[in-house]
Amino acid sequence: MKQAVVYWKTLKAGLLTESDEGYSFVYDPDYLTLPDAQPISLTMPLQEEAILSHTLHPFFDGLIPEGWLLDIAQRNWKINGRDRMALLLACCRDCIGAVSIEHLSTTEDEA
Repeated sequence: MKQAVVYWKTLKAGLLTESDEGYSFVYDPDYLTLPDAQPISLTMPLQEEAILSHTLHPFFDGLIPEGWLLDIAQRNWKINGRDRMALLLACCRDCIGAVSIEHLSTTEDEA
């Protein structure tokens, strides 16, 4: 299982998780209580329930670089191009725009 903390500007907006069942994004409860909280995407409205998908949510997939930059990332970090979550974690810590992704280490990652 891979997990990532999703930030809106400097605020922790939620948690993205990849599991055997697919992907889920859950907004952070503290983020939802902010008066000026913004959805990270129009396709991912503010809500308490998890937003589920069998594939990586299109918004997050769209953050992954394309073309020659993707080739460099795959070659340098030895990441399979079909492992979209690994690419997201490796390439999207400092994205253009308000959203950034930070890998959340788990005990499973360390094993």
